[in-house]
Amino acid sequence: MARVVVEVMLKPEILDPQGKAVQGALSRLGFAGISGVRQGKRFELEIDGELTPERITQLHDVAATLLANPVIEDFAVHAGEASGRAR
Repeated sequence: MARVVVEVMLKPEILDPQGKAVQGALSRLGFAGISGVRQGKRFELEIDGELTPERITQLHDVAATLLANPVIEDFAVHAGEASGRAR
């Protein structure tokens, strides 16, 4: 069994109000030196069987179709083993 991680972030040109709110809160809480925050999503998928190149391509399609909105979001698919936390 393998684990695949899909990370989804707003494209750089898209405003991120939640990231701005977190950045403002950090400043108010006294955390200095943080000049920007972008908030995203992380999906961990447990995959049965072997991760073949065809399967990875299928997972890219899953991310583009369901997990991300490609008009406003970028995504990355990372393959790893189920025994450890993928980063």
